[in-house]
Amino acid sequence: MPCVRIATGAWAAGIEMQLIEAVQAALVSAFKIPEWDRDVVLDLYDANRRIVSTGRSERYTRIEIIGIAARSKDAKRALFKTIADNLEAVGVPRAESRIFLIEPPAESWGIKGGQLASKADLGFKIDI
Repeated sequence: MPCVRIATGAWAAGIEMQLIEAVQAALVSAFKIPEWDRDVVLDLYDANRRIVSTGRSERYTRIEIIGIAARSKDAKRALFKTIADNLEAVGVPRAESRIFLIEPPAESWGIKGGQLASKADLGFKIDI
């Protein structure tokens, strides 16, 4: 159910699917979403197409996750740690990642042809 956007530098050309799978695997592990529930996009930027804080390298990677407000703090901690672990394994230093979790309520999601997510069967549990 979560929607994810990953933004990083052009350095990642050639390993796009590794980055996408690193974040998807963290969602499956920490948020217990089914493997088939996927909505992850990756944007690569040349140095002249983005600015980052002083001291950050071209490997600085931002992950924005929009998910229904329901997960516990423990699940969120696990997600952030697992994303950082998985990204580090594909070349993003721990200090070069920033993760945002944006959590609108279920009644702010339109799914399955315009149904409120708060009234629809999602196919999995979100209050973990």
